[in-house]
Amino acid sequence: MKQEQKKLICIGDVVMDAFIVLQKARVHEHPDKEHLEICMPFADKIPYESLTVIPAVGNASNVAIGAQRLGINTLMLTAVGNDSYGKQILDRYRAEGVNTRLVKVNAGKPTNYHFVLNYGPERTILIKHQDYEYCNPERLPKTDWIYFSSIGEHTLPFHQKLVTYLKAHPDVRMAFNPGTFQLKFGAKKLKEIYRHSHVLFVNREEAERILETKRNNIKELLNGLRKLGPKIVVITDGPAGAYAVDDDSYYFVPPYPDPKPPVSRTGAGDAFSTGFLVALIYGLSVPEALKWAPIESMHVVQFLGAQTGLLKKNDLLRLLKKAPKNYQPKSI
Repeated sequence: MKQEQKKLICIGDVVMDAFIVLQKARVHEHPDKEHLEICMPFADKIPYESLTVIPAVGNASNVAIGAQRLGINTLMLTAVGNDSYGKQILDRYRAEGVNTRLVKVNAGKPTNYHFVLNYGPERTILIKHQDYEYCNPERLPKTDWIYFSSIGEHTLPFHQKLVTYLKAHPDVRMAFNPGTFQLKFGAKKLKEIYRHSHVLFVNREEAERILETKRNNIKELLNGLRKLGPKIVVITDGPAGAYAVDDDSYYFVPPYPDPKPPVSRTGAGDAFSTGFLVALIYGLSVPEALKWAPIESMHVVQFLGAQTGLLKKNDLLRLLKKAPKNYQPKSI
């Protein structure tokens, strides 16, 4: 008998991304010694190298498209404006096979449009999230998993309704990757979201921000986040690799080797989440999921944009088979 295909609902804002590759800029250290600033001439005409516009981008949207390519039956819960950009996003989902019945079209409002300033492999993003109406998360259809990420700043009631759904459906597992405004809300306001998360994805800086601490010990960060409620916590640390905890087992995985220098690191975190999450949906263990995730990240950063390099399942498994012998999760 054919096994029933697993279902995933991805929830979060979707945007149009305009990638502007800069010719001339400079980066200098902020006085706090912890942040860098990109600098360009003021009140001047500044040449740029190229402009690429990509529809249907965003944390949850990237995961939706990535999961669909890996063979998961995926629905997207999001909102768009009733304009040409919203139509382009819907067309992109349909082309990728992502179900759009939970996408709410908001009349009289523009679709989210972000500007990505690329300088070298890094990027600075100018963002604006519209105050949208969304489909009611208390009335979600039957699903196996939810992936929840970046959504607008006026959505605290939406979070509360999602918690109501999760309480009524304890068999549904949720992966949570807090976005810009969710990090601003703070762990206290979103304590029920953290408590009802099965998996939490953050990078190291976000982990410190959520816990309001500066710690060099990765196990302390993993344990601190687990106390918020998630069963599995994953912390990415850029080119240094990634860490995870499941029950009382702690793991580290190095990056999958880049075949050439990265073109753009935009979407690397979402690609990592995609690989890890889909591996879990397929029933693989945390160490096995840690082997899938960096392959997705490696391939995405070889292209401009967050989705071009997202892999089909056969391609991911082929790259996994070609992995060097030292590409293995290690207990820490």
